[in-house]
Amino acid sequence: MAEKEQQEYHPATANGYHRSDEEAAGVPSDELRRQKRKKCIIYIIAFAIFQIAVITLFSVTVMKVKNPKFRVRSATFGTFDVQTANPSFNLMMNVEVGVKNTNFGPYKFDNSTIYFYYGDTEVGSASIPNSKANFKSTKKLTVSVDLTSVNLATNSGLGTQLASGILPLTSRARLTGKVELMLIMKKKKSVDMDCSMEVNTTTRELQNLTCN
Repeated sequence: MAEKEQQEYHPATANGYHRSDEEAAGVPSDELRRQKRKKCIIYIIAFAIFQIAVITLFSVTVMKVKNPKFRVRSATFGTFDVQTANPSFNLMMNVEVGVKNTNFGPYKFDNSTIYFYYGDTEVGSASIPNSKANFKSTKKLTVSVDLTSVNLATNSGLGTQLASGILPLTSRARLTGKVELMLIMKKKKSVDMDCSMEVNTTTRELQNLTCN
């Protein structure tokens, strides 16, 4: 029994070298090297394509600079003197304006002035201080403006509109500043305000506020 176990067949190895499965299947070593090089090239190309896709996506999203938006948001009133017999108005309006920044970096803007008009005539103005709208946020500022009809012509149609309880106004302003990206890139951006609104002289509220 022991002799039979000793006589069992064991595969021989030449010079102690064990053949791989590919070599055992008859695949030459040169072919194996070519296959490995081909795989390596495919991996490099795939990685390069991935890098290009990431850079492209980064460029069209994070690094793309958009114009901020500058608008009147709301208003409340202090002094409110409206005369219909001798058409005139003298109002003190607390205006909340907003600078909406949709970029991936802060928008720093300089001092500016907001102007209010009745028709084509300026009826009031207020200073906008320099400030900063952080990335993906809206900077809110409140300014006070005195609105007066002292410069309006007598035939402006003001009496008819005040008698109806509505005082139509428009506001215009321009902000200049820079959007800062990744602490290294600064892009100049200017934004214009063009809003229309109505003062309801009965309820003393701002209504029908729209901005372009």
